[in-house]
Amino acid sequence: MSNADRRSQFRALYLTRFAEGFGFITLLTLLPTYINTLDPQVTTVFGVTISAGFIIGMYTTGFTLAQTAAVVPLAWVGDRFDKRSILLVVLAVGAGVYALFPLVDSSGSFILVRALQGVVVTGAGLMTLSLVGQIADVGTRAEKIGRANAASFAASIVGSLAAGAIYDAVGFGPIFTVITVLMVLAWAVVRGVLDDDPTRVEGFPFTDLAINRKIVSISTFRVQYAFAVTMVRTWIPIYAGTSMASGGLAVAATAVAITVTIEKATNMIGQLFTGRLSDGYGRSLFVFAGGGAYGVVAVLIPFAPALGAALGTNVTIPLLGDLPAAYLPLIGFSGLLGVADSFREPASMALFADEGTDEGGVASSFGIRELVWRPGSVAGPLIAGWLMVEVSMASVFYVGGAFAITGVGTFLAVLVYDDGRAALTTW
Repeated sequence: MSNADRRSQFRALYLTRFAEGFGFITLLTLLPTYINTLDPQVTTVFGVTISAGFIIGMYTTGFTLAQTAAVVPLAWVGDRFDKRSILLVVLAVGAGVYALFPLVDSSGSFILVRALQGVVVTGAGLMTLSLVGQIADVGTRAEKIGRANAASFAASIVGSLAAGAIYDAVGFGPIFTVITVLMVLAWAVVRGVLDDDPTRVEGFPFTDLAINRKIVSISTFRVQYAFAVTMVRTWIPIYAGTSMASGGLAVAATAVAITVTIEKATNMIGQLFTGRLSDGYGRSLFVFAGGGAYGVVAVLIPFAPALGAALGTNVTIPLLGDLPAAYLPLIGFSGLLGVADSFREPASMALFADEGTDEGGVASSFGIRELVWRPGSVAGPLIAGWLMVEVSMASVFYVGGAFAITGVGTFLAVLVYDDGRAALTTW
């Protein structure tokens, strides 16, 4: 394969990553609007009224449960057959699913279509990252994965900023027309540019990969880090936007959106460079450094009010209004979280791609990566919600940061046990 052909194939996969990310973030941004529009308080099943809290929870949990159920079969199919063909099927289904959203008229239909979206997001993510890892040379794998992630973050930034504005101007329909067109465009480009996947894996690769030494080592970190990221990333906008009586800063919606966007922007920009560094200096060092830095920054977030008071950052900014002293330091901490995670993420993904490619099951390797993340992504918000109400807002960030720090500590201990003094430089 020539370098020009390879670049074209990577660009096709980056476009797919962008389309997937755009659809995901748009629905996340519009979730409060759907809650207001569909009125979950009046949902009934066989004449029995269902708790509004349960229905609202299912708006997200239905998506997550569908993702979890889809991981193993999609990863197995990707390794057993042609990943390009599977990706084309997923994109075609995705176009149909997003075209269904304007027809949603009840909480039940929304939960069902949202579950289908979960399958599409999982399938597109698994196949895209597997193909990027498979096509890339081992010495450039983290760099290419970092660029794929940057495309997804770019979609998150554009989608989160555009979704509300488009809805306010023209309603739900045109938003999903845009997403559907993006999915169709990605399908056409993948079909026209991407080569067939020649790899075929017999059996059930999950079995061997589940005991792979490097995957087990990084999973000891990842299972704890999932709690940290889910808690901290979710609660930064909650901290910014909730009332002061609840321990928040009570800033306007636009100011809340900025706290989310800055983390994604620094992560996106960082991954354009940190993946290449990981290829040169090793995976474990970047996972350890990025994960540890994330934990330290998370623990510092509750000190934003004191830092702001010392710096005198209570200011008034056009469009954002009067801002408390803690807000600008919070923006800084959010940006630093993105920088820290930009070191960890491409190195972690490249490690799973390395081992999956070597063991003949790259999609299954990424499937394990997804499954290890699930307990933290489900339980983390429940823990954070309890801490916020029963303890304090600050405790959410202390506990979230502690999960990251204990995660890197466990990871280092495992590496030292296996590799001694060369723990962070062996791989």
